[in-house]
Amino acid sequence: MPRILLIDDHAMVREGFRRLLEETDGFEVVAEAGTPGEALAAARAHAPDLALVDLSLGAESSGLVLLLQLHESFPKMRCVVLSMHDDPALVLRALERGAQGFFTKAVAAEELLEGLRRIMQGERVLSSDLAPPNSHGPAAALTQRERETLRGLLSGLPPKVVAAALGISDKTLYRHRANLMEKLGARHPGELAQIARERGLLVDPD
Repeated sequence: MPRILLIDDHAMVREGFRRLLEETDGFEVVAEAGTPGEALAAARAHAPDLALVDLSLGAESSGLVLLLQLHESFPKMRCVVLSMHDDPALVLRALERGAQGFFTKAVAAEELLEGLRRIMQGERVLSSDLAPPNSHGPAAALTQRERETLRGLLSGLPPKVVAAALGISDKTLYRHRANLMEKLGARHPGELAQIARERGLLVDPD
């Protein structure tokens, strides 16, 4: 019987998935976590077979960063993403970081449960409402220089300091910001920060 760790920063969401799994033969929820720190501690304490991971875990850390940490620290544990997001670029990043499956929270319960069974048998499974991940999508296409610029823009440092560190003018920095916003579909700088965090774009590719 697969032993499951639920990772989501909303207690009510965890409760809903716990009830679904516990009312289904063949699954056992052994622990819950609301933050990356709690998740890593629970994985060490309970040695689950499967972790269900939300990617939006508040300000502490991106779920994508946690995925990589879980994958590297607990290689025998399978990780499955449960997310409200269905962006193919985000799916690709999750798979690159060790996820064995990706399901939207809109997926039917039976499809999720069957997908988890298949994952425990060694398959990689995506929910049927997801488009195939595209390794040439806009998020995947950011160059190393663009990633460095993005990290600088979102570092909280004054623009002049960021521009000097990158060896460019303030004007060029703002032009790069506008280009990044267009490329990632951000309508304002705050949304650029949110997209970057959720897609793991502030972390270098493996």
